[in-house]
Amino acid sequence: MPLDPFVTFLGHSTVVVEMDGVRLITDPILRNRVTFLRRIGPAVQSQMYQNISVVLISHLHYDHLDVPSLRMLQGQFHFIVPRGAGAVLRKVGFLNYQELQEGESAQVGPLSVQAVFADHLRQRYPSGPSADCLGYLIKGSAKIYFPGDTRLFPGMADLAGGLDLALLPVWGWGPDRGTMHMGPKEAAEALNLLHPRLAVPIHWGTLSPFWLSWFNLGFHYLPPIEFASQAGKIAPDVKVRILSPGETLKIEKETGF
Repeated sequence: MPLDPFVTFLGHSTVVVEMDGVRLITDPILRNRVTFLRRIGPAVQSQMYQNISVVLISHLHYDHLDVPSLRMLQGQFHFIVPRGAGAVLRKVGFLNYQELQEGESAQVGPLSVQAVFADHLRQRYPSGPSADCLGYLIKGSAKIYFPGDTRLFPGMADLAGGLDLALLPVWGWGPDRGTMHMGPKEAAEALNLLHPRLAVPIHWGTLSPFWLSWFNLGFHYLPPIEFASQAGKIAPDVKVRILSPGETLKIEKETGF
């Protein structure tokens, strides 16, 4: 009998999914500084991202595709990336990748990874290449939705059906969430489209502009709390679990968590 799947939140949009003998990591941000953003709180421990099989990249932005973080990974892993992103990896020496378009799937051992739409900006700033923006449905003994970065969009309703866990971004990386990210209320509204059994807020409280990172500001810690509050009003049937960076959640199919 297979073990229950686990997810471990490493901060920002970085989540390790361990399911059916496969270890995936999403949008790895593993170092303490990315461009002008500084990590808030403790560094990621290297044992948390060992023995990775697959790296999922949702889009090209530097806080989601960070080449120095990718070089920190060890093991025989390959990448699943949006159409157009392979050129960025190839330029820095990563050749083992598979590009997907919206609607396409990749088989990863016993798991299926399906690329789905994400409503976000395509370009790698300030004047870099462009590629599709994707979310992913990870399907095995559990069904998990990782949206990458996205705004709320009606097509989320098409992703509903047997969804065990939604990893929902609830902020950006600064005092203003920005127009291309969901905030706590929008993420809670997404629950009414997705109908997951469980929800975990991500993309919060990890990276901050370095000139603000020393201060205990509300956007560093309030978004997941507000998300849980809004979810209780908008989608009370969905169980919400706030994970601190480094914390693990076991997805128990029958009994909850």
